[in-house]
Amino acid sequence: MATSGTTVFEKNFAIDDIITEAYERLGRFDYSGNDIKSARRSLNIMFQEWANRGLHFWEVGNNDITLVAGKSTYTMFRSTDDGTSDATAVYGVDDVLEAVYRNSSSTDFPLTKINRSAYQGLSNKTNTGIPTQYFVQRFIDKVTITLYLTPGSSEAGNKLNYYYVKRIQDAGAYTNEADVPYRFVPCMCAGLAYYLSQKVKPELTQQMKLLYEDELKRALEEDGSPSSSFITPKTYYPNV
Repeated sequence: MATSGTTVFEKNFAIDDIITEAYERLGRFDYSGNDIKSARRSLNIMFQEWANRGLHFWEVGNNDITLVAGKSTYTMFRSTDDGTSDATAVYGVDDVLEAVYRNSSSTDFPLTKINRSAYQGLSNKTNTGIPTQYFVQRFIDKVTITLYLTPGSSEAGNKLNYYYVKRIQDAGAYTNEADVPYRFVPCMCAGLAYYLSQKVKPELTQQMKLLYEDELKRALEEDGSPSSSFITPKTYYPNV
């Protein structure tokens, strides 16, 4: 017996198909244009709620920032509709995971991420030189990364290379595909059914929630790139 020979189901699974699947799980087969609009809004809210569930590895990006002498703070934006005209800006950034200072020879020097209190405690924030630390602030409309030391003339033109967490893209047009990998398609449909049940079938909400949380738990456990971890105790050699 022949097989399809394809593995692109999630690529052909448009937003309107996701909405149809969710409504069918609630026993609704006829719905209005307003119902579809309401479902797309719930899907977008669910994607935002996923950001509170932890890191999604398919939404990790990498980028470079060209350093400017005397400039310690650099800005990325959370959305694409903030009106900025900065052609070099990175959009959809939610947080910075890790960063390195990359010199003109493409040699990387790891930077340490510090919190606001540690940055505030630095005595002279205008000292210039090769950056060794960075501080991230997450605002409503933007994310900023502040370096210490401040890049000087010798560091100007070199790069800050960083990995960052991207926001899951909005559903957008009904013909779009969702910005999720195939492993998250089951929990996405279950989650939308749960969100819609609160509006159209409250008696099914608890049942839909249990199914959704179960599907999402399995997807989150599978997400990522497994690797070995080794824990080695530190050895001390006291003077005898």
